Amino acid sequence: MKIKFLYIFLSICSIAYGQTIKSEEILIKNDSIELPGTLSFTKTKVSLVIWVHGSGNVDRNGNQGTVVKANYIKQFRDAINKENIAFFSFDKRTSNPKNFKFLKGIIFTDLVSDVEKVIAHFKNDHRFSEIILVGHSQGSLIAMLASKGTSKYISLSGPAVSIDKTIIEQITAQSPEFGKVAEAHFKELFETGDIKQVNPLLASVFAKQNLPFIKNWATYNPSEEIKKLTIPVLIINGDKDLQVKVSDAEALHKAKPSSKLVLIENMNHVLKHIEKDADNMNSYYSADFSLSEKLITTVVAFIKK
Repeated sequence: MKIKFLYIFLSICSIAYGQTIKSEEILIKNDSIELPGTLSFTKTKVSLVIWVHGSGNVDRNGNQGTVVKANYIKQFRDAINKENIAFFSFDKRTSNPKNFKFLKGIIFTDLVSDVEKVIAHFKNDHRFSEIILVGHSQGSLIAMLASKGTSKYISLSGPAVSIDKTIIEQITAQSPEFGKVAEAHFKELFETGDIKQVNPLLASVFAKQNLPFIKNWATYNPSEEIKKLTIPVLIINGDKDLQVKVSDAEALHKAKPSSKLVLIENMNHVLKHIEKDADNMNSYYSADFSLSEKLITTVVAFIKK
């Protein structure tokens, strides 16, 4: 499949901490899907980090619509640019209105394909010495699957088990009875490709239009996929993460003993430093919360090692 791209809508230079940061707007296409993104760097012949999104309709800056305004990807970009590391992030296919008419029938591996297209584009960009994937949340698994041709892999808040097990666990924690119903629904989905009669109270989880995506996603177990990586691996999780537990990071590390595991105190799922529990969810809706400093120093040290 031929890679199509439209390169550089706009080139901008800005000054930060005495450094000139060059920014380029790039559009990469995966057939009809448009993946506009921002490339930023201070100089050439440096490592390039490509960000791989978590779940939701996330844009290149880490925001979703007019509600979720954490801006955590933009903060991450700014922080590592200051360390002379290049960065590219793009609007996830589900966040770009131009793609909406093409999203019917989307499956999990379509997101892997998007990342592969981005990697393929930058493999031909000789301004950068290597490509490093940073996969956040759902993107942790996507980055594992798309990592061919990259030099290093970083998992941020990545689950260790397949999505069906995660969903069953979450539902069981609220209601053991409905946990068993969810388990039966998944069994039927795997065996027949459909669920004839979804329990009304679980309709939001097992919506008809989402079943192909969930089934495809559930075929991949992160703890098995991480074993296949032959590049250096860094696994990071925060102890204030409400969505992915520290135990997930520990399980990934157990599956890949050669990896480096770093658990960060007071860091939540959107990578913010949280002192008060009440601020945990507030940080999803505001850019006023700072990223964890330990996150940045850990990532930079791993990249430059």
